[in-house]
Amino acid sequence: MTSGMIALIVILSLIGAIVLIYLATRIRIVRQTNKVVVERLGAFHTVWNVGIHFLAPFIDKPSYVVTMKEQVKDFDPQPVITKDNVTMQIDTVVFFQVTDPKLYAYGVENPLLAIENLSATTLRNIIGELDLDETLTSRDIINTKMRSILDEATDPWGIKVNRVEVKNILPPKDIRESMERQMRAERERREKILLAEGEKKSQILLAEGEKESQILKADAKKQAQILQAEAEAESIRKVKEAEAEGIKAIREAEAEGLKLLKSAGADETVLRLRSFEAVKDMANGQATKIIVPSNMQDLTSLVTSLVEVSKDKK
Repeated sequence: MTSGMIALIVILSLIGAIVLIYLATRIRIVRQTNKVVVERLGAFHTVWNVGIHFLAPFIDKPSYVVTMKEQVKDFDPQPVITKDNVTMQIDTVVFFQVTDPKLYAYGVENPLLAIENLSATTLRNIIGELDLDETLTSRDIINTKMRSILDEATDPWGIKVNRVEVKNILPPKDIRESMERQMRAERERREKILLAEGEKKSQILLAEGEKESQILKADAKKQAQILQAEAEAESIRKVKEAEAEGIKAIREAEAEGLKLLKSAGADETVLRLRSFEAVKDMANGQATKIIVPSNMQDLTSLVTSLVEVSKDKK
């Protein structure tokens, strides 16, 4: 083999090695979360998904590598004016995801800048319809409206806006100071109301306790008076029963004595004298009135005299 042949073989080997190296560089591996937009001769050709791909030499070019993960963009605070002409700073956070790599690559020049500008103008339009108090208390409404508007506007760019969050709302310093004074006054008012309600409940409880105490005392006094009256009535009843029993015993004894005298043959005069003695014994008691039997009505004057004698003894 001549030296010329050896040189030719070496040159061909070098050329082959260079070609193989170049072809190896045309191999591309696409990761799980990415997609690659490929152009052929300057025009869109295809979108590569995950896996191994080969670029045609000299005619294919990977133009854009697009991530399919959800992205978060925190925009700088934007000056906005409320319906009642209060200027404040509001910054938002947008969560979005690419759904169409081709539209994302060719739909708008700078997708992130476009979303930021669109978010700022949309926020100004929404806040312009709200006053200060509504702005501070309507974050959910602002978030929902912005998400709906941004999602619709970014569809031609191959972007899906999942949610929008208002991160901070910064009113002017004088407004913040006024709000702080208002909050302190409101807290003091609530504190006074709570103290007044507590004092009111305390007074009510004390009054109810005093009322129940008076009711219990009145009931106790009433029960004591009832028991005392019942005891006195029972005492009087027993005294009267004893007096009645005594009078009954005297009458029975006198009647028995008259029967004995009569059975012994005593005449009418003796019987009358015994009756007089019985009346006298009755007059010696506590009674001031004497009931005279019908057979002794002719002795009225004598009975009256005995009653007067009983009164003089008292």
